[in-house]
Amino acid sequence: MPALTTFGHDLFSLGWNESLAADLPGGAVPARVARVDRGAADVITADGHHTAQYAARLRRATANDPVALPCVGDWAALTRQAEGRYELDAILPRRSALVRGGVARDSRGGLSGDSRGQVLAANVDVVFVAEPAMHADDFADLGRVERLLALAWESGARPVVLLTKSDLVGQHLPGLLDDVAAVAPGVDLHAVCSVSGEGVEVVRSHLDGSRTAVVLGASGAGKSTLVNALAGETVMETQQVRAGDGRGRHTTVHRELLPLAGGGLVIDTPGIRRVGLYEMSQGVDLVFSDIEELAEGCRFDDCAHRTEPGCAVLEALESGELPERRLESWRKLQREAAWMARRGDARLRAEETRKWKIIHKSMRNQGRP
Repeated sequence: MPALTTFGHDLFSLGWNESLAADLPGGAVPARVARVDRGAADVITADGHHTAQYAARLRRATANDPVALPCVGDWAALTRQAEGRYELDAILPRRSALVRGGVARDSRGGLSGDSRGQVLAANVDVVFVAEPAMHADDFADLGRVERLLALAWESGARPVVLLTKSDLVGQHLPGLLDDVAAVAPGVDLHAVCSVSGEGVEVVRSHLDGSRTAVVLGASGAGKSTLVNALAGETVMETQQVRAGDGRGRHTTVHRELLPLAGGGLVIDTPGIRRVGLYEMSQGVDLVFSDIEELAEGCRFDDCAHRTEPGCAVLEALESGELPERRLESWRKLQREAAWMARRGDARLRAEETRKWKIIHKSMRNQGRP
């Protein structure tokens, strides 16, 4: 294993550690992926920024697995080519990955679920779920917060909810914070106005040391404005917002890793229009821990919380303790997670069947004179 000191202090500030060094192939150059383009990635090494083309073996290995493709935040193993160029050979094991379900087109041109996932960011410590206090003539979308929190919990990172553009709601802010807190149990919640600077230092405190955060949210949520406020300078372009409802136009078109002068790193992301779940194990349960706790009081262990007698969840619904919107959101995400799991199993079975058909065909051809 190469000595850590050979890589310089800059890699430590990017999150490099002994565990990553142990996984680095002999002779390889470590780098962190800052931006991904088709077939290449912008990477940061100990000697600066470079563009590294994907090695042929990496392209073959990831051809049928989009989740294995390099993404922003990954640590990569590079080989040095002629004239100082680099080639990206492999991705080191991820300690966290923010993955959403893929989106495909059906036979009629509409959107349909795809069992393959898309990695939005890797090796992040904190997921900032940015939800505007006022967006499209309405207050914060609680269902969107729940969905993004499910992705964040499942990633292995720690979610933090940011209620952005908090200046737009005036006296409604305390009540709105209570509403958002109710759908984010166990999660830190901060009101932020990036323009005035309110709440920015609290957000920055989550990036102490060499932590990496990703900012996730809908278009117009003020993600790039927040990144600029954290950086103390304009590092991402922004668009003017309407004074009436704070709705902004989407400007970020790619994900990018940005080291901050004061320490820590942040990944800005384009606005997410569709947030599909992918291989959920605990994400939905953690978001709806209040419902899961209620369910422990049900008379039957397999209670579906529909019409069963002695259902603690339905009792909480009738008493007003549990809002009907919250229960319906839980049911929707549970159905989607189960559906994606079935789709994933079907895809794996189909790939296995296809592999054996190729093997059997090859064996038959070998037996022919």
